[in-house]
Amino acid sequence: MTHSTYETEDFALPLPITQSARQLSQEFARQQPTPAKAAQVQLNTLAVCVVNDYLQLMGIPTHLAASDSWNPIVRLCADVADLELPGIGRLECRPVAPNLPTCAIPPETWEERVGYVVVQIDASLQNAQILGFAPSAAVEQLPLNQLQSPEALMDYLGQLQPVKLAEAIGVMQTTARQTLVNLGQWAQGLFEEGWQTVESLLSPPEFSPAFVFRGVESPEAPVPETTDMIRRAKLIDLGIQAGNQPVALVVELRPEGHQETAVRLQVHPTGSQLHLPSELELAVLDDTGNVFLATQARSADNYIQLQFSGMTGERFSSQVAIGDTRITQEFVI
Repeated sequence: MTHSTYETEDFALPLPITQSARQLSQEFARQQPTPAKAAQVQLNTLAVCVVNDYLQLMGIPTHLAASDSWNPIVRLCADVADLELPGIGRLECRPVAPNLPTCAIPPETWEERVGYVVVQIDASLQNAQILGFAPSAAVEQLPLNQLQSPEALMDYLGQLQPVKLAEAIGVMQTTARQTLVNLGQWAQGLFEEGWQTVESLLSPPEFSPAFVFRGVESPEAPVPETTDMIRRAKLIDLGIQAGNQPVALVVELRPEGHQETAVRLQVHPTGSQLHLPSELELAVLDDTGNVFLATQARSADNYIQLQFSGMTGERFSSQVAIGDTRITQEFVI
């Protein structure tokens, strides 16, 4: 079935373009050699981010880092705006300016795509509309009156290898369950894989009193581990949005009273990095997934932290985020 341009605009799905998407698109654009290539990459990145936000909102798993559009070399050499869908394939997200009858589909995207989503981006780069999608395209200009609705995209993805889609979702859910960290076992010296001593991940200068940080506590330098305090750290890979440099999540436990434990979470830079990436966020979520503590790094912060108390058996999650990347770790006290 085909639709007129009027009908296509009628079923277009309006979505805001997030600030993090604009910042990321500008960062990718600055890496390009010419103004024309920079503009192309900026619009492609915005289109991918808009579709990524929409699919995540609809519960469809995505994997930005595995997409060619997130690869700096491919991004430089080709006109790509793909989004990897685990277990399904690559969805091409093509930007288009308002009031155009067609959308450009570069030949390099004619293969290895499970569909093409057209995203109209306004001149201010503040708002977008998902105009619709086509399951295939082998022309350099795709008429917009041939697009199917955004709602039809959900049905299409649900029918496209539904077993693999279910497996992909199942793997994500299983992984989330397997990441539960039992803090109650740390007192017995039982630590889950990946949790190391702080000294093995962070260099000695990071424990100096000159530390600059943000959090809900008053300024206080980290202190050495004692007999009644347990502390472990784990590397968190936030990918390109953190400069491909992992950060360290530090968890510090100290008994406070009967079945009550003080928990301090910190995020530190690693390697040669002296400061955390600006706008990196640390949040604590309760067992229902609601944020009850949060802080954000500024340009000169050496680390950030949050502190709270919990009872034995209580569950919470930490979330380290920057831009569109969020790494969540589940804990039980």
